[in-house]
Amino acid sequence: MSPPSATALLLTGGGARAAYQVGVLEAIAELRRGAGLAAGPNPFPIITGTSAGAINAAALACGADDFDAAVQRMAEVWRHLRIEQVYRTDTFAMLDAAARWRLILGVGQLLARWMKLKPRSLLDNTPLAELLVRMVPFERLPGLLADGHLDALAVTASSYSSGEHLTFFEARHPMAPWTRSQRKAVADRITHAHLLASSAIPFVFPATALPLQGHVEYFGDGSMRQTAPTAAAIHLGAERILAVGAGRMNEPVDADGPQALGGEPTLAQIAGHAMSSIFLDALGVDVERVRRINDTLALIPPEARAGTRLRPIELLLIAPSERIDAIAARHAEALPGVVRRLLASGTGPGEGKSPARSAALASYLLFEPGFTRELMALGRADTLAQRDTVCRFFGWPAT
Repeated sequence: MSPPSATALLLTGGGARAAYQVGVLEAIAELRRGAGLAAGPNPFPIITGTSAGAINAAALACGADDFDAAVQRMAEVWRHLRIEQVYRTDTFAMLDAAARWRLILGVGQLLARWMKLKPRSLLDNTPLAELLVRMVPFERLPGLLADGHLDALAVTASSYSSGEHLTFFEARHPMAPWTRSQRKAVADRITHAHLLASSAIPFVFPATALPLQGHVEYFGDGSMRQTAPTAAAIHLGAERILAVGAGRMNEPVDADGPQALGGEPTLAQIAGHAMSSIFLDALGVDVERVRRINDTLALIPPEARAGTRLRPIELLLIAPSERIDAIAARHAEALPGVVRRLLASGTGPGEGKSPARSAALASYLLFEPGFTRELMALGRADTLAQRDTVCRFFGWPAT
């Protein structure tokens, strides 16, 4: 059975946490094969992504003629990913990063030096640009769109120049861009530069310059100022959305959890908290909004609803069942020593060696096989735990 033409995949941001998404996709491919359906066709005609999710979205879209093979290639990359493929960790680069971190702390005489040096970011993500060229063959995308393997790909980024949140999209058929308060869409040929811009974690990675309607603007991570993650998929025509999150939607307060650590928060804790507000909070709020609108529409008679542009959206959310920062704490030692010392900057006496205090921040930077493989396994397990729900969402026979 073919999926409805208006099924969308939404992949959120989260740096190294995006490995979880690949495990979810592996499970979906497995469930489809288990249902006795032919491998190959792409079950997501509309694919949208933000930050690291934009990279996964683009890689999947550029293999839309063979979904299973595209997922397998992505899994191979994430299973063997190393930090040095994403950002520089050589001694010279990291000493420079540590100096930049101290400058951000605003320490006395160094402030003047900061104004003189004007560093662009804490880390240099030049290796990521090289990885994207190998991982995402954008030259295939126009043909895949023309042949009907894909209806649309959209990635988001936040403009430091204008303050607006932009969705760049490439579609099979001409579509009118949309504009909302402080966010808008732009029909454009999506490139590796768009992925670098969308995944440029604030402060951590440098802004990326993109041409925009006759001028150049500088962009950072698409998760910033993203108030409605599902909006792009809906504007592109989705009637059902599978959204994959990068963190638990409802975080219980565990007595032994990283958030329960006593004492004054370290700089790494504060940064991790800020990252969570950027990457994790918007999706949960938007999912609640979509479900609330669906409940409201159900109260309106069909004939009255037909006279409006409103339509219910079937939404399936798959999100980690375990704390990703707790998983990161178990793998913190895999970070290069210079990165661990960087994350420990600003801690109190005896606190710098506590992995829990910097685990949330580390979880975005832990591009190492032990961590990514555990997240992929969790994504697969969480999806298979919803086997019947997933099959029902796609209209596949239960396995």
